[in-house]
Amino acid sequence: MQIARRIGRLGTETAFEVLAEVNRLKAQGQDIISFAIGEPDFDTPQNIKDAATRAIRDGYTHYSPSAGILPLRESIARYISKTRGVEVEPEEVVVTPGAKPILLDSILSCVNEGDEVIYPNPGFPIYESVINFMGAKPVPLPLLEERNFRFDPENLRMSITPETRMIIINSPQNPTGGILTQDDLEAIARIAIQKDLWVLSDEIYSRMVYEGDFRSIVSIPGMKERTILLDGFSKTYAMTGWRLGFGIMREELAVHVARIETNSNSCTATFTQYAGIEALEGPQEDSLAMIAEFERRRDLIYQRLNDIEGIKCVKPKGAFYIYPNVTEACRNLGLSDSRELQQYLLHKGGVAVLARSCFGQRCKGEKEEYVRLSYATSRENIVEGLGRIKRAIESRS
Repeated sequence: MQIARRIGRLGTETAFEVLAEVNRLKAQGQDIISFAIGEPDFDTPQNIKDAATRAIRDGYTHYSPSAGILPLRESIARYISKTRGVEVEPEEVVVTPGAKPILLDSILSCVNEGDEVIYPNPGFPIYESVINFMGAKPVPLPLLEERNFRFDPENLRMSITPETRMIIINSPQNPTGGILTQDDLEAIARIAIQKDLWVLSDEIYSRMVYEGDFRSIVSIPGMKERTILLDGFSKTYAMTGWRLGFGIMREELAVHVARIETNSNSCTATFTQYAGIEALEGPQEDSLAMIAEFERRRDLIYQRLNDIEGIKCVKPKGAFYIYPNVTEACRNLGLSDSRELQQYLLHKGGVAVLARSCFGQRCKGEKEEYVRLSYATSRENIVEGLGRIKRAIESRS
């Protein structure tokens, strides 16, 4: 039977492949500490769960509009207006089952086959995957360690061609924990306005900022009408399994994105949308406590990693990831790259991390080796896991 050629262009989120291997080893009785999955280890706050069960009891178990129920879109519009400092109307909001559909729907709506899309690299692997899948050309924008994993504005300027249609940005960023500065955002804005480009701004970690204030490109004059803002509930409210996200975009684009949702998902589960209203408008103490704990874990894992021979890392400013440089550790162990180090640490150290190759193809000229660790796990696991990494690496150095 024939399989469509486009399937061969579709990538994956390799964190889930590592998770499957971790679970297989655990099932065999091995003790594995995982830093692989980017998922809060906290439970969804009780008030949000209560809102969902109340919605089910009240009969909100049927179809909703493809763009989302009006009360949630109104709540999201108020939230974005307040946090980004721009006026947002409910008609500019599309609710989706998770935030990923906004990525796919935006590229599907705004980018033709053969067009170019600039995306951060290293970055969330689904960016590159979806661009390829749609028949567009992915153009990586290197995020540089010497710039705290921000791009070089000159690299961005030189990446623009007549075929460029969209720039994807992510801040705070996966996998590095880096944050774009106001100067970075203004550089992107100038180019986007001058070249008449779309900007897809992935702000899923916007509430997880540990140094300074969060800044959104949508707040820059002239950018709201050309920005698609992607956000959701998974990280801030520990709701990964609820599949609840949203996009903010100009109304005429929102109509098309909602139509894609009609064709693909029909709608987002209605009772989860009522839980989303409670998440935004109810008590925030549980979410704030979780984020404060992530900051304590960040400080701990940063200190412990830099105490391991052959590892150095930049202190992340947001999200719950850290992206250490392991070039010297690989060299000391006789390993060719971070992929081999990932396997070595898993099978010899009992620790799961993700290699550089999990976050997009290497940029031209890139020679350093990195791994990503998610510190969305307990401080006890961080201490034990980093101890295992230290022993596994230094015993062979």
